[in-house]
Amino acid sequence: MTRARVILLNSAVGPLDYRVPEGMQVEPGSIVLAPLGPRQITGVVWEPERLPTAEVEDRRLRPLVGAYDLPPLAEPLRRLIEWTADYYLAPIAAVLRMSLSSASALDGGRTVTEYRATGFVPERLTPQRAQALERIGERQGLVRELAMAADVSDAVIRGLVKAGAIEAVEVAVDDPFRLPDPDHAPPELEPAQRETARALVEAVRAHDFAPFLLDGVTGSGKTEVYFEAIAEALRQDRQTLVLLPEIALTEPFLKRFETRFGCDPVAWHSGLRQSQRRRAWRGIATGDARVVVGARSALFLPYRRLGLIVVDEAHEISFKQEEGVVYHARDVAVMRAKLEKVPAILASATPAIETRHMAEIGIYRELKLPGRYGSAVMPDLRAVDLTQDPPPRGRWLAPSLVRELEINLAAGEQSLLFLNRRGYAPLTLCRACGHRFQCPNCTAWMVEHRLLHRLACHHCGHVMPPPRLCPECQEEDSLVACGPGVERIADEVAALFPDARTAIVTSDTIWSPARAAEFVGRMEAGDIDIVIGTQLVTKGYHFPNLTLVGVVDADLGLSGGDLRAAERSFQQIMQVAGRAGRGEKPGRVLIQTREPGAPVIDALVRGDAEGFYRAETEARREAAMPPFGRLAGIIVSSEDLAEATETARLIGRTAPHVENMAVFGPAPAPLAMLRGRHRQRLLVHAARALDVQDVIREWLGNLEWPRSVRVAVDVDPYSFL
Repeated sequence: MTRARVILLNSAVGPLDYRVPEGMQVEPGSIVLAPLGPRQITGVVWEPERLPTAEVEDRRLRPLVGAYDLPPLAEPLRRLIEWTADYYLAPIAAVLRMSLSSASALDGGRTVTEYRATGFVPERLTPQRAQALERIGERQGLVRELAMAADVSDAVIRGLVKAGAIEAVEVAVDDPFRLPDPDHAPPELEPAQRETARALVEAVRAHDFAPFLLDGVTGSGKTEVYFEAIAEALRQDRQTLVLLPEIALTEPFLKRFETRFGCDPVAWHSGLRQSQRRRAWRGIATGDARVVVGARSALFLPYRRLGLIVVDEAHEISFKQEEGVVYHARDVAVMRAKLEKVPAILASATPAIETRHMAEIGIYRELKLPGRYGSAVMPDLRAVDLTQDPPPRGRWLAPSLVRELEINLAAGEQSLLFLNRRGYAPLTLCRACGHRFQCPNCTAWMVEHRLLHRLACHHCGHVMPPPRLCPECQEEDSLVACGPGVERIADEVAALFPDARTAIVTSDTIWSPARAAEFVGRMEAGDIDIVIGTQLVTKGYHFPNLTLVGVVDADLGLSGGDLRAAERSFQQIMQVAGRAGRGEKPGRVLIQTREPGAPVIDALVRGDAEGFYRAETEARREAAMPPFGRLAGIIVSSEDLAEATETARLIGRTAPHVENMAVFGPAPAPLAMLRGRHRQRLLVHAARALDVQDVIREWLGNLEWPRSVRVAVDVDPYSFL
């Protein structure tokens, strides 16, 4: 090649042509360094015919600066990047950036300097230094990484280095990964598991696209079954990608994986140090990393010999990326499997209606595991009618649930109380004047976190200490918490059972795989009697001695106009119920509700998942909602309310009149301000067969708005805030 078309990692510019200097070898997919004005920017060589641009004479082309000594991005990955950009209406450069997400991995150096605490406490210990040392703990990383983890400036970390409290360590970053052994410890599978595993193994051997829905009740052994497919990919010297919805689930998975294959897989998530990300990226690109387990961002990495993709807990909404490139990892995973010509396994105990529909029409092959593994049986579910069995005033646990907790404690068995609400209370107000504490950057209430002694916004992250005086009426000590969060339930449990050992499990307390491992270790050792947690404890964990689950507020997710509210509540409660009775001891689940006759609660208690899904699917069909229709959200935001409103009205006025498509709005978003930006929303509803992306692309492409205004498109939205 004498000239190359390059996509730069800069969304502000389109594809650009460059001259290839004599002696430099590049091809489509080559990772290169190219000049852009006075800067040098990383980019990837692309096929010119796939990205048309204005032709420029050869003599006017600037030369490429260099090419990285790395394998080129393979054609299936390049086609995936194109498809994702096209389907989700995102700049192709923004999608490409997710594939080249470790800048240090492109360089050839083999060591990096990281820092860790020495255990020495300096004499001059400012509050920030004390905070840094407390939060860093045993963590190791670059100065910037430690500063971010400790929520302090880089200067604080450097000061601790000079004081001897933190030391530099040289870290080797390119050591080869251990190879998992497919025959290390094969499990004894039951007949239904063996039959299901055989189908998956045959699909891996076929080296072709084959999408599966692995639908098994909680505790049925889905992981052990798809481990057999991973073992077959290993025997064929192919790579496997396993996607998990939460970083906290990584550690339990790693433990199960090591037991089966003799070593850890390669992890990929936001909690990795830069050196770990570099090593993982290079191992993936060279094919040395055989099994990768990671969050949704692992989907775009440059696998050399991909042979299998698994999406565990495939129903989870956290697979939907809500910022930057807005995409759904479950759907993109299936598309990558199609382009790579490999099987894709979507594993879930409560599959999404969209996934079930794909199985019903024959696009996905459904494999069912209807019973629990071994002697374990599904737990007994019972609704607690809070109108008939109310908690005492100022309490949140019904007397019948308290009695069951007493029985479990006496029997030496573990219990779990589930409430999907972090913090102590969702609302704080002044008892004197009624002032409500609202985030200054968002239209959201500040949530009290009593353990951390702060008020926090769960949308933008703004925090503040609880004030002594009401800012409205200046009354002293007049603040009162309204409603329960997990911390308040923990206080109630402590008052009821002062000798019980408790643990609060939320994203505030389990923020890393290491913290998750610590929690798992304590549960397995029997050091915890009662767990109080949010949705973080609804999946992935297996505790044989956990026999009681109490759902504190089953009605919490049923309010509002969310399309998927009922489905999501059903999935969450089914998943948390599935934590009970996973061993030889039977489990029981108490669901506190004020609406025991609600379809969701009724279906849960009767164990009629099929009936619930059938009714929900039919309601979607009648309303032409996904998967029978299409939705796209258009979100307009600006720091200036008038600009946001006027731009939204402009988009609404110019909406095209297309058959089988309707545009609703604009209207202020339910979260009308987020991170200091005013927000307006429009919703596009279209027939399934309509190519709504082309319509929106042409519609918005003909409009102009102020540079300070952002217009984002959310194809197949999951959040309507």
